[in-house]
Amino acid sequence: MTVVSDVRETIAALRREVCALHEQLTRYQLVVWTAGNVSARVPGHDLLVIKPSGVDYDALTPENMVVCDLHGRVVEGDHAPSSDTEAQAYVYRHLPGVGGVVHTHSSYAVAWAARGEPIPCVTTMCADEFGGDIPVGPFAIIGDDSIGRGIVDTLRDSRSPAVLMQNHGVFAVGPNAKAAVKAAVMCEEVARQVHLTRQLGEPVLIEQQHVDALYDRYQNVYGQR
Repeated sequence: MTVVSDVRETIAALRREVCALHEQLTRYQLVVWTAGNVSARVPGHDLLVIKPSGVDYDALTPENMVVCDLHGRVVEGDHAPSSDTEAQAYVYRHLPGVGGVVHTHSSYAVAWAARGEPIPCVTTMCADEFGGDIPVGPFAIIGDDSIGRGIVDTLRDSRSPAVLMQNHGVFAVGPNAKAAVKAAVMCEEVARQVHLTRQLGEPVLIEQQHVDALYDRYQNVYGQR
């Protein structure tokens, strides 16, 4: 399969964006060494752009981002794609509103994932961004679409843009790659806040009616329109 000419400019722009967004993962200390990745759907085409596997963050360039189809097969690129490619391709195939996927191993969120415990909605930040608890997905082995199935099954009926895959880490989604990165950043911050709260005692849950109101305001009123 070759990339048709009418999508080359779009892919070139996404290569630059996806490459640059990896800098945010290191900036917010969501990854170490070569772990983690960002991907983006190519709008209007059954393609995605994703980080190459095992390449140092300092060595990432727009040119070494890999273009794959939505079954994880390489379409364009000189490197092997991330080991999470099949999982993320599954997400794109089954959640058409998702335009970006991010995977991190951020420390506090991984601690919750290792316990197999959702992060409870005890802060307004969590209500704003996630609309409730941050859920836990099932344990799954890396290398095929098993993780993707767990992500989709967990997020399909949730307002949360992030899921803690049990014993693994965070997968965050969004309408575009930047939004998915934001969700991953916010997930780690909420995980840290709630962990610290538990050192002081049992956190107080926010009533559902207030969670709904906070989520609606943040999603539909907050910020510039």
